[in-house]
Amino acid sequence: MPERSLAAVLVEPNTFELRQFDLPEVTDDEALLRVEACGICGSDLEGARKLPDGPKILGHENVGIIARIGKRASARWRLREGDRVALEEYLPCGACMWCRSDDFRFCDQTDRGGALRYGTTPISTAPALWGGYSEYLYVHPNAVIHRMPSHIPAAHAAMFLPLSNGIEWAVEYGEVRLGDAVLIQGPGQQGLACAFAAKQAGASCVIVSGLGRDKYRMEMALRIGADHVIDVESEDLVTKVREYTGGEGVNVVVNVTGGGKGTVAESIQVAAKRCNVVLAAAGSEMIDVASLGRRKINLKQANGHSYGSVERAIEYIAAGALPMEGIATHKFNLTQTREALDTLAGLRGPAIHVSIIPGT
Repeated sequence: MPERSLAAVLVEPNTFELRQFDLPEVTDDEALLRVEACGICGSDLEGARKLPDGPKILGHENVGIIARIGKRASARWRLREGDRVALEEYLPCGACMWCRSDDFRFCDQTDRGGALRYGTTPISTAPALWGGYSEYLYVHPNAVIHRMPSHIPAAHAAMFLPLSNGIEWAVEYGEVRLGDAVLIQGPGQQGLACAFAAKQAGASCVIVSGLGRDKYRMEMALRIGADHVIDVESEDLVTKVREYTGGEGVNVVVNVTGGGKGTVAESIQVAAKRCNVVLAAAGSEMIDVASLGRRKINLKQANGHSYGSVERAIEYIAAGALPMEGIATHKFNLTQTREALDTLAGLRGPAIHVSIIPGT
């Protein structure tokens, strides 16, 4: 093994610098991961714009090989050197009421501004290697780890977190039932994951809405199971949804638009008499509560994923249930980090899921 790790460090807003870091000594409770691939999340685009706690290494969609592991950590996680794993971004405390439930992601320590979290913890916090835009990643004793099958290409495996979010938001928060009609607002990587998850859960009609520039993503939505797509710049969303559902409206809406004006109001307009409206990435919007009418509408703020959703996401990818060759659209090395983020932002043509492959 090398003694140092190369990493792309965010040193100023939207400015990265390649730096070398000494690899930490691994205690009995810790491990070190050789990063194979780190997916770029939409939240990384926002995270690259600010440094409230100083320079940091971004990247929380991490897949890699256990390079070193302590004895107690090996026994606790049932892992050994050479095993392939995926890490969740959360580093919960392990002792609070939330950590003693399936909602460990609500532990105060996992907050974006909290004590520890992969992809947001600054390099000033030892041992600095807290993000996947790096050749190696420190594995904290409280890390949430999943085994990753060895046959999955690294860039495909890195899609595990966006897909798990889709499963969590559409199925767990949205409670999709057999025969439901579902609207997904926003055809990004997580919106597509929601559409896939809803169809797998038995939805009879899945509709995905987006913008004119989302043509490639809309085509992919149809490939993964969506029944209809709507370009909201050239078509009226409410009219088309009513048409596709025979006037009944939808039973589940998942809003992953990232913002926009009127998207939540539109979701209420197209809601059936029973509807869960899941606000996964809806931005800031005021709504008229009188518009809910005489209907059973639940508005839910969605947050992250559960352990079970990650496990199901890995199973779907491993089984070849998604056309990953069309979803994992771009790969970059550490020297191309700025280009990689620009690509996900749509500045370099159509893109869905973008990964950094540190070893290239």
